[in-house]
Amino acid sequence: MSEPLIEVENLRVSFRTPHGPIEAVRGVSFTLGRERLGIVGESGSGKSQTGRAILGLTARNGSIDADRMTFDGIDLLKASPRTLRKIRGARISMIMQDPRFSLNPVVKVGEQIAEAYAIHAHASKRVARRRALEMLETVQIREPEKVFHLYPHQVSGGMGQRVMIAMMLIPEPDVLIADEPTSALDVTVQMQVLALLDDMVRDRGMGLVLISHDLHLVASFCDRVIVMYGGRIMEVLEAGRLHEAQHPYTRGLLNCLPSLDHRQEMLPVLDRDPAWLTEARR
Repeated sequence: MSEPLIEVENLRVSFRTPHGPIEAVRGVSFTLGRERLGIVGESGSGKSQTGRAILGLTARNGSIDADRMTFDGIDLLKASPRTLRKIRGARISMIMQDPRFSLNPVVKVGEQIAEAYAIHAHASKRVARRRALEMLETVQIREPEKVFHLYPHQVSGGMGQRVMIAMMLIPEPDVLIADEPTSALDVTVQMQVLALLDDMVRDRGMGLVLISHDLHLVASFCDRVIVMYGGRIMEVLEAGRLHEAQHPYTRGLLNCLPSLDHRQEMLPVLDRDPAWLTEARR
């Protein structure tokens, strides 16, 4: 692997609540090079909070602590707000899971994409508009000129997600954190979007963190896979060897998937062991 773009050691994310502190991420460590890294697990396993912590996007009642968290040699824990603003979007972008809560409802989608390019590339409005239209075509949106002038409430969920992907990719970042980027897309468009992300990694040397609950998708698309449960890493494997997983949690997730080759009357239910939250990672 090339020199890591991101290094994380013993990351912890906790939230203050009326019922006491809740630890969402517990001692997570990993590195990201110019590769496709998948993070999988059930809802509430800490996947999204891990991605948000890298960009300092944790909610106000949350706190981030780590022994080390760096991007391209920059200490993200000690970085000033100004430094973080220069990194966010321009060098590290994040595709949020639901575009309805990420797009400005009173600004046309094309203007939002163009603004992202104009700010980070210091481009004129004319150039930014042209690049926005090109990016809409890149993410397989028909009639980009028409879509450019639509408001977020006028586009479908799948189209809104592609708009968000276009906005995050247009500055050509070094790292893209994609939180369920294809969840609202049909299978055909899903493959097209993944092919686009793959091109960004291969052609531009970008690092990609793909956060997903879809084991099959991650196994077929990523280079490595991190399996999380209860805010901790259970196992790290090469994606092509996911079927060789040893941890009972990973095995349980795989066994719960239906198979067209082997008929089952009932899918097994995953039995969770409290000891998984305290044992050493495999």
